Amino acid sequence: MSGFEGSYGGHAARISPQAVMECKICWSVYDPALGDATRQIDPGTAFTELPGDWSCPTCSADPHQFMVLRDPGAERHLEALRIRAATERLVTDFTEVWHGKMRDVPLVNKALRVEAVGFRLHEDMMLGVLISPWFMNLILLPDAQDWSGLVAGQKEVVDFPSGAYEFIHNSREMTGGYKACSLFSPMAQFTRQQDAVDVAQAVMAALFDPAHLAETDRKADIRAAREAALAPEPEAVEPAIPSRRAVITAGLSGQA
Repeated sequence: MSGFEGSYGGHAARISPQAVMECKICWSVYDPALGDATRQIDPGTAFTELPGDWSCPTCSADPHQFMVLRDPGAERHLEALRIRAATERLVTDFTEVWHGKMRDVPLVNKALRVEAVGFRLHEDMMLGVLISPWFMNLILLPDAQDWSGLVAGQKEVVDFPSGAYEFIHNSREMTGGYKACSLFSPMAQFTRQQDAVDVAQAVMAALFDPAHLAETDRKADIRAAREAALAPEPEAVEPAIPSRRAVITAGLSGQA
């Protein structure tokens, strides 16, 4: 039994496109995989996409009289709703920052706007890219966890298939606790919003590609930095290991 079972009542957000519905008056079933041949509804048509004049083919009951029989897409639908709610808060929060504090700051790119790109669940967190006129960051948001106690400025290394990345903790009143990994700042290299979106999508794909592991693993950078800090007077400066930004973002930006 799915969490969506019960009366539908016209609340489209409660069900996924895969929901199989049942008329609670005559028990006729509407299966989106089959459609409705009697009303010339093609297979693959979700219940929420039925024409406004559609009614039960058996008893002519209104669609609001249907209830959820089963919903194979319920879990993913709930995930999508949680992600959408969290990213809407994030975008609203930073859009207010843009209009309230950043619009007249030098070096901002007024061709861009605040947008959340590619957010998905990752190990009980929400991961995606936040674009703004002054930065592009990887963002981690909590799903089931309580991040109200995050200490602003504290750093954390998070592992992905492509390597280890350094995130900085922060918190805002609307967004709550979140973790950010800088990709670009400032954003002068982008001339259009779509260019920034393309790079953000490419970053999300590259992040989960193990082929980048040797070049993007931040553990080597962090270890080298700590060793350098302990050394009283280093005799020579070793060539820097290619950074996360240089490998994953700067290169992709050139392709956008």
